[in-house]
Amino acid sequence: MFEGTPQEIADRRAHIVTLAQEWVSTPFHDCSGIKGVGCDCIHLAKCVYVAAGLVPDFELPSYKPQWFLHRDEPLILNGLAERMRQVETGLPGDLEMYSFGRHAAHCAIVISEHAMIHAYKPVGFVTVGDRAEFASRRHSIWSFFP
Repeated sequence: MFEGTPQEIADRRAHIVTLAQEWVSTPFHDCSGIKGVGCDCIHLAKCVYVAAGLVPDFELPSYKPQWFLHRDEPLILNGLAERMRQVETGLPGDLEMYSFGRHAAHCAIVISEHAMIHAYKPVGFVTVGDRAEFASRRHSIWSFFP
């Protein structure tokens, strides 16, 4: 959890948004997280939050691209509870989880009240999306901030 003054928190949130925007147009690639080369949603979130200094670098467990269709274990959510807290409203820099397959298996970084950045396979790259488009799939929202 990031502790700081309201201005420090606002600055850190803005920094996360800037870092996420640097990934826009990176091709989608399952199980990868290399800016400009290829990434999936969880690697995008991990790389942005590591670059923002909110978590130390860590290895994601190995997974198959379609794990969310065949397993009940919510791999992304398992790692969030240790590092983030669940919140009701997403603010810039927070992480929204969306239900796909059997559970919450897609994530996006909130960049504004209406927009998010995510690596979305059907689009084929990291894109800026409309949060309302995924509202019916919204599972939960997570934050590093109090």
